[in-house]
Parts: sequence; C-alpha cells; structure tokens
Amino acid sequence: MNRHKNFIFHVALWLLIWSTAWIFSGSDIQFAVENGMALVFQILVIAILIYYTVPQLLLKKKYIAFTIVSLITVFVVTLVLTNVLPNQILGLENVDQVPGPRFGPGPGAGGPAAGPRFEDGPPLDVNRRPPSRFFINLLLIAIAYVIATLVEIFLFAQRKEEEIVINKNEALQTELKLLKSQINPHFLFNALNNIYALSAIDSGRTQQSISYLSDMLRYVLYECEQEIVPLYKEIDYIENYIKLFCLKSSKTYPITTSFTIENQNIQIVPMLLIPFLENALKHSNIEKVTGTFINLKINATINSIDFELENSKPEFKIVKDDVGGIGIENVKKRLAILYPDRHELVINETSQAFKVNLKLQLNE
Repeated sequence: MNRHKNFIFHVALWLLIWSTAWIFSGSDIQFAVENGMALVFQILVIAILIYYTVPQLLLKKKYIAFTIVSLITVFVVTLVLTNVLPNQILGLENVDQVPGPRFGPGPGAGGPAAGPRFEDGPPLDVNRRPPSRFFINLLLIAIAYVIATLVEIFLFAQRKEEEIVINKNEALQTELKLLKSQINPHFLFNALNNIYALSAIDSGRTQQSISYLSDMLRYVLYECEQEIVPLYKEIDYIENYIKLFCLKSSKTYPITTSFTIENQNIQIVPMLLIPFLENALKHSNIEKVTGTFINLKINATINSIDFELENSKPEFKIVKDDVGGIGIENVKKRLAILYPDRHELVINETSQAFKVNLKLQLNE
C-alpha cells in the first residue's frame, strides 16, 4: 500500500513540475505535445523503480545489480522514447531536432560566412548544433529516476527509524512489566512476614494489619497498572507500609516522616520509592530501637520531587532472609527507563548510616 502512495506522490510531483513549465511557456499547446511523451516515460521508469528495482534489489542490498539494472532501464527507455516512437507524435521531422529557433544561413545570404551578427560583435557560429534529442531525453529520464531513488531511500530510512523506536518502546514495556513482577511478590513476601510475626503477639492488631494490607494490595493490584499515579496515593501506600511494620510490636520504633507536598495531584511512577523504605526497614536493625533510626522526607513541587531517606547501620551486617537484592537495583533500572536524564540518585554509605537522596524532574 505504501508503494502505491509513493508512486502517486511521484506522479503528482512531475505533473506539477511539467504544468509549471507549461504555464511559464505561455500555455503553448506545442510545448505540451512535444514534452507529453517525456512525462509518460518518466512515470514509466518511476514505476519500474518503485515496484521492482527498489524492493527487489536496493532494499536487499544488491547494490551492483541495482546499479546495472538502473543504467540499462534509463538507457533503454530513453532509446525507445527517442527513436522507436513515431516522430509525428513528437511533432518533429528529425529525431535530432528540438523545439526552438535554429541559427543558420537564410535565403540569399551568400553561404555560411554571411551568418547573423550582433551589433559590434563577432558573427555567430551558424554551424553549432543544439543538444541532440536523445541527450535531452536521457537527462529528463535520469533526473526523474535519481529523484525517485533518493525519495525512496529517505522514506525507507524514516520507516526503519520508526520501527526502531517502536521496537525499543516494546522492549522497555516488557522490561518494566518484568520489574513490576519483581516488586509485587517481594512486597507481599515482606508484608505477610510482618503479619505472621504479629499474629503471635496480638490477634487484635493482626486484624488491623490485615486492613492495612488490604489497602496496600488494592493500590498494588489496581492503581499500579497505570503508568503514573498521584503522589498522595504513593505516600498513602508508604504510610500504610510503616503502620503495618510498626503493628508487629508494642515498641515505638524511631521512625520519623516528613511530607511537604505542594500539590497532592503531582504525578509519579508507582512503586518507585517503596524499595528504599523496604531496604531501610530490613537493614537498619530498627527492631532494636536503641541507637537506631529511620528518617524519611519527601518534598514535592510542581516541577520536582525530592526524596530523602536515611537509616542507621548495625555494627554487624544482618541477614534477614534469602530474598533481597532486587529492590534498589530494580529502582535504578526503572529510573533509567522512565526518567532518563531527569533524575539524580545519590547513595552515601558510612559505617554508621545509609542515606539515599533521589531528585526527580517532572517536566520533560
């Protein structure tokens, strides 16, 4: 279908060119008669190019064959146009004759030496012949063929670029779905562990934790299907996560939060921030309470989001379970895909603390 459109485009282009030339010639009927067949044969070589030489040779990288076939096509078509067609169709008595005035000795002029002379200038060369009809036809056919080839190459390159972009987007979507599939089971695993620990302590709190978990699952299963969500929903999820964690013990955990949101409808990619909090709760030894801390701050304006999370580090590394390691690496991959050149992630780690600062630019 695209080839038909390309062919129609080239026909319209050359109709426009020849129509413009005809108008500037004074709308002379003789001009249309003499050049109409050239237009027909230009369309013929363009059709050969679009429907055969380009798809069968050029696009298959058969460059030598394409060059040879192209030269033969242009030469044969020019030969047919010049010599085979009846000269009467062109309105010419001689195939080498071209429209336009010819200089030569007039009646009684006394021979070649008596040619026309410009005033105060040398005599004109009356023996000079204009270009042959074959040369003119060859030029017209070759120009049409070359222009059509260049247009076809340009359109092919454009289509390839569009295909590359589409394929890249599909690959990114596939990778994002894979990353999300890593997030959700990891979250559920941690949440169920917390509820299991709480059930051994207080059944009443277990019911409350199930309520928090229900709200969180609703967010994960429904809201996270969207590409972006309002920031306040992401914050609600974070708060429920902290409440769920704190319910598993009667202790007051040293966790502080500060949320300064300029507009509650600021949009963010879902489940982007929670892996940092999961990491902090898991590795800060916050259950010890004494000498531990987790400080979370989120400042958001219309144009940016500034996320800061700092947690204490135990003297000796704590291994909670065999599941882990996908959280922060997951976020880094998602940031590279969803916020390219629009994020700054700085992670500082000392012997006493682990600090994450993430800045997102919301406007492209």
